[in-house]
Amino acid sequence: MTAPATWDPQQYLRHADHRTRPFHDLVARVGELPGGSAPRIADLGCGAGNVTATLAGRWPGARVTGYDNSPQMLERARAYATDLLDFAHADALTWTPSEPYDLIVSNALLQWVPGHAERFPDWLAGIAPGGTFAFQVPGNFTAPSHTILAGLRTSARWRGRLGDAADRSAAVLEPADYLTRLTGLVGPGGAVDVWETTYLQTLRGEDPVLDWVKGTALRPVLTALDSDPEAREAFLAEYAALLREAYPATPYGTVFPFRRIFAVARRSGEAGR
Repeated sequence: MTAPATWDPQQYLRHADHRTRPFHDLVARVGELPGGSAPRIADLGCGAGNVTATLAGRWPGARVTGYDNSPQMLERARAYATDLLDFAHADALTWTPSEPYDLIVSNALLQWVPGHAERFPDWLAGIAPGGTFAFQVPGNFTAPSHTILAGLRTSARWRGRLGDAADRSAAVLEPADYLTRLTGLVGPGGAVDVWETTYLQTLRGEDPVLDWVKGTALRPVLTALDSDPEAREAFLAEYAALLREAYPATPYGTVFPFRRIFAVARRSGEAGR
């Protein structure tokens, strides 16, 4: 086993516009919440807190808690704290709601949680009748950005150094699988909406796809090589060259197609369901 990835909020936020768009598209599909003028909301995997803070704009008066297991991300997120918005440490592998929530939302977290679909019953049980569980995850693990990384990581040069770092082979389920699992949990009268979108993201700058994955998929590799800067730079140079071939620059930028999977599950309005 490799050490948990160390997160870099500044690197992650370098592509904030592209990273936050799926969150806004997800929340736009969440309907009325049962908590009246003060719904209780949890953001599971709040990261740097920038998208968590936008929930107050959608639900003024909501009491929102952002949860994350990264000290670096939580330190950055707490800059957004208010009387109605706070942040706390929690690991999605073990977190279970300790009070009823009107909305539990999760943005680009669950791909880092092995077996996350097995947590759905606990999370849905912690949602008030008529409340909602909503999440989005990347669905691009067969894209060149990831297959190249997997091939490089397991090559003769690097497999002894990296082990299973950045292994994303079973990160997420297919949309139909999420639909089936969630439909069985929301109860009669509940509703589940699952869809996917591929964003044709246009990135700019030098080696922009490498810059993107430095904030996410590459974090386990960077963590594993953190104590050896020479090896780290050698890996990045090799990976960057392969990414340039897979994602050639154009006069208007580098196109980086990115598939996302979304799910919005509303519990039955009947207590006990």
